[in-house]
Amino acid sequence: MKSPFSRFFGSSEKETAATKQTADQYEEVLQIPLKSIVPNRFQPRTVFDESKLDELARTIHTHGVIQPIVVRKIEDGLYEIIAGERRFRAMTKLEWELVPAIVRNLSDKETASVALIENLQREELTAIEEALAYQKLLELHELTQEALAQRLGKGQSTVANKIRLLKLPQTIQNGILKREISERHARALMPIKDEEKQIALFNETIAQHYNVKQLEKKVDEFLNPPEAEAKKEKPKRKTVSLDVRIALNTLRQSFAMVAKTGIKMETEEEELEDYYQITLKIPKKKS
Repeated sequence: MKSPFSRFFGSSEKETAATKQTADQYEEVLQIPLKSIVPNRFQPRTVFDESKLDELARTIHTHGVIQPIVVRKIEDGLYEIIAGERRFRAMTKLEWELVPAIVRNLSDKETASVALIENLQREELTAIEEALAYQKLLELHELTQEALAQRLGKGQSTVANKIRLLKLPQTIQNGILKREISERHARALMPIKDEEKQIALFNETIAQHYNVKQLEKKVDEFLNPPEAEAKKEKPKRKTVSLDVRIALNTLRQSFAMVAKTGIKMETEEEELEDYYQITLKIPKKKS
């Protein structure tokens, strides 16, 4: 199976493997000043867990950097991260002056794709970060959702459902980014089209610590409010005796016979509480 990188960049798996082998053998690990390195502008991850960065920093302090970061030169003396931003942030915490790095010559499109795909392969991305990565890849490579799903080895519905989250108000998207609510909570809010009500229920969910089922019940109550009339017992329809039904049918037949003579009369029936009322209007002159 082709790697996601070869699928996006148009190279075959054999070519990709050969390139990787060559890189492993010949690419030089340079010591680049930390202050000369800038984060990847295409980085899909917007929230970094500081506790995990601290843990990574301690590991690097004890064991060193096992895998160099990958950068590209963007202008004289300045480098942009292609892969390894968490390691870079951890080394920043350690106040290292020099960072072990491999320099590669990649275009903006390739750099963005590497950063996006690398992060999509991680499990700790939030649903919104994942959705933004999918959206960016769609734009970069001018793909359909189905084509993107195939290249990433995912179901088309998975990609579509993630991207649909980007239609939620920014407040709720931020809540997912901060892990204040889960993706399932967010999906429960999606049937509501009133943005103010969506945000109100989002805030209520956080305040009351609703689980998904509790939130779904709240959403259902909003979408299907109990009607006051529905709570009232419907009045029972009074039965009509056989004699009354015969009388009504006889009158209707009589009206029909008169109408056949050419007289354009008007009849109006009304069922009231205790009786039927029939109004008959017959013109004095035959039209």
